[in-house]
Amino acid sequence: MEPIALSSGTPGALTGGVPVLIKEVEDPLRTRFATVASRLATETLRTDPAYAALLTHHELSERIHRNLCQALASVTQAAQGLPVDLDDAMSTGSSRAEQGLPLPSLLRTYRQGGRLLWQTLSEVVSERAPEELPTLLPAAGVVWDVLEQITDAVTESYRQAEGSRAARDQERRHALLDALLDGSGVGAGLASEAAAHLGLPEHGRYAVVVLRPGPAALSPSRPAAAATPSAAPMPAAASAAENGSGPRILWRIRADGETGLVHLADHSLDTLRDMLTGYAVRAGISPVVDSVADLGRARWLAELALRTCRADEREPVLLDERLPDALVAAQADLGARLRSTVLGRVLALPPEECEVLLSTLEAWLRAGGAAASAAEHLYCHRNTVSNRLRRLEHLTGRALNDPAHLVELSLALAALRQYGPR
Repeated sequence: MEPIALSSGTPGALTGGVPVLIKEVEDPLRTRFATVASRLATETLRTDPAYAALLTHHELSERIHRNLCQALASVTQAAQGLPVDLDDAMSTGSSRAEQGLPLPSLLRTYRQGGRLLWQTLSEVVSERAPEELPTLLPAAGVVWDVLEQITDAVTESYRQAEGSRAARDQERRHALLDALLDGSGVGAGLASEAAAHLGLPEHGRYAVVVLRPGPAALSPSRPAAAATPSAAPMPAAASAAENGSGPRILWRIRADGETGLVHLADHSLDTLRDMLTGYAVRAGISPVVDSVADLGRARWLAELALRTCRADEREPVLLDERLPDALVAAQADLGARLRSTVLGRVLALPPEECEVLLSTLEAWLRAGGAAASAAEHLYCHRNTVSNRLRRLEHLTGRALNDPAHLVELSLALAALRQYGPR
């Protein structure tokens, strides 16, 4: 192979130093780059499945060849004290992040390319102008500085793009979760897409839980897990979901509370209730549904269950255990009418007297109509309970031994507790 006649004419004292030397060997370097790029592409596709799934040999070889040529130009710029053009490196980093190529794979190829750049440059100079090796060797620091700048630019742009991609993906997950929980996804034909994107089977055992802060709610905490609500029960729910001891929950956090899409699998609603018990929140749990397409209806039923919770209630509520109260909650106007029609004269009493009669009725209903048990709960004599109930019958015009009247009184009391006296 014939040596190149360098423009300086003086071995070892090349005018312009490294930039001139690189210019003199540029054509054979570019030819050699094509060969080494092909070799590196072959090795990368053989050993890295991520690249093999993304690019063909021709595409990767062309990209490596281009990177080597641009890196060589950058070395020339840096040797002249000029800033290195990093636009292409940053473009590559962001595009590979969008394509899902792992960052370690990308950086490994860049570093291997950097070694090949120096190796090929040294080989060509040794073959074509061996007397200029003393000029080249001090340039090693410039070469590695340029390569470091390039890999730093690739890394930074990759991470920025990855963050943007993750944010978009999270927004998409939230939108699809909302579509399932409000029922809009069914009409838009999104149920199957949402299930796939969220990693859920389209058909299975599902429920919805709705949470609202209780009177003494704990400070929010949001563990980074598949189940990540913001109030107190969430760490327990998250850990149970992660270790496989409980159902998987996808939470949607809003200012007024949280809604959880629950994939029960083989777990029962009681398991879900146990996961949420003991924390300062009120929780309503829907019945089981068998498809993600039914989650909008399940959310509505969970909201009804929540509305049946009393202000001082701590235990999560299953809708199926509160159906009469839920019936009142589902018909607010009729519930208000029932309250005023049945209990109007009681509500017109002085507040203390009114509350005594209503608390007695509530205790008697909870005791299954047993005056003695109600009296024990109220810390009074059973005759006192009987006298209060007789007065309540007189004021309401309803007899407690009449099943129809008893239903009216029970529902009117539920409406009062849900909507208040007015």
